[in-house]
Amino acid sequence: MQKLGKKPNSKNLDLNNCALSAADVTDLASLLPFLPELEEISLSWNGCVGGTLKALTIHLHHVNLLKVLRLNNCRLTAEDVTSLGEAFELVPQLEELDLSWNSNIGGKLSLLTKKLQKGCKIKLLKITDCNLTAKDGESLAEILNVIPNLEVLDLSINKHIGCSMKVIAQDLKNVPGLKELNLHMCGLKQDSLQGLDTALQHLAELRKLDISCNKEIGGGFKDSTAHLASLKNLEVLDLHQCCVTEEDMTVLSQVIPLLSSLQELNLSSNKNIGVSSDPLLGRLRFLPKLKSVAISNCGLGEESFSSLAEAALHLPELEILDLSWNKCVGGNLKLLLGALKLATEIQVLRLSSCNLVAEDLALLTLLTQDGHLARLRKLDLSYNNNISDEGWVVFCQGLAVFKELSELDVSLRPSSCRDCGTWFSELLAALTKLPALAELGMQRWVLSESQRKRLESFNQDNKRNIRFDC
Repeated sequence: MQKLGKKPNSKNLDLNNCALSAADVTDLASLLPFLPELEEISLSWNGCVGGTLKALTIHLHHVNLLKVLRLNNCRLTAEDVTSLGEAFELVPQLEELDLSWNSNIGGKLSLLTKKLQKGCKIKLLKITDCNLTAKDGESLAEILNVIPNLEVLDLSINKHIGCSMKVIAQDLKNVPGLKELNLHMCGLKQDSLQGLDTALQHLAELRKLDISCNKEIGGGFKDSTAHLASLKNLEVLDLHQCCVTEEDMTVLSQVIPLLSSLQELNLSSNKNIGVSSDPLLGRLRFLPKLKSVAISNCGLGEESFSSLAEAALHLPELEILDLSWNKCVGGNLKLLLGALKLATEIQVLRLSSCNLVAEDLALLTLLTQDGHLARLRKLDLSYNNNISDEGWVVFCQGLAVFKELSELDVSLRPSSCRDCGTWFSELLAALTKLPALAELGMQRWVLSESQRKRLESFNQDNKRNIRFDC
């Protein structure tokens, strides 16, 4: 452990990203008889573990209290999967298994799943980006009968598993305690969505549902949201980049406001929301527990933006607001004035590529000077090329008031470049008064030689460690 730069711990063997060799895995196996209290093993991000796992698994009977096993991005082979399956009976207390980012698992998952015993205690199963096939999906469906305690199932970034989603959905009733279901980028289609909706009636404990980046489910929500509204404990709903249609929006506008526990809502990259979102955005007022609202790149118009601004007056716990890539925000940020005054908890504000103008920045500065936005940690103003140098001067002069700000991005669009104006000196002066700032994005601003030297010496002169992304 000392050789690998890690502190010994009798319960947690964390060798994450340690560039382990095959010999190291053998050495590790020889340690297990001396660690009877071991509860966690993490070998993630060690590519050389692949092909050597059997040397370790045959000794797992020495650590039969093991609860957590993380093997993500280890280049696991079919032989490793077989060895792991055979070892399941040696670790009856196992609760968490992470096999993510092992692409060779695809097509071979049954070597593992057929070894799971009925009554298995696994609560968390992550198989992200493992190149799973439709056949693997069927194997997964079968094991849902033997892992009744499952709370987290992450199948994200397995584009071919959508073909077997109907089969998986049918067996989700066997894991009624499921709290998180992640199907991000799983190649779901409209019929998959219908099967999933039927399964939701059995998942009363669900806290997080992510079906984002499944473009072919667009148009399917209008027929598949009958049970979504019953998820009274749902806290996170991610529907970004789902090609939601206007008809879908009509139904979602009725269903989403009924999710009384909802804290995070992501509808980003669904262009039709801007066309038909007035009812939904206006009805967000019925979700007072919302902490994060992401509606970037939704084609909002002034009317829909106004509806959102009104609803935001009723969201006192809002911490994250992402309005990026909605051009209507530029020149209209004043509509959010009342909401931003009341949002005492807001920590992240993203306004990238919103066509902001100098008056918008002046408004933000004024809010802060009046004691609002005091907890803001991340502010993204990138890709707003219409802001004049005078606008940046005013903003930088008031920037020092953002005492908790840790990240600021004022980068220009990739296709542009502009000389840093007189506001650069104001920026440097403000940075000395921002103790929490750690990252400043300034891409495509052209610095003069003297400005660049001042920037390079800033950290040394002020004993700071700000990362300048220029």
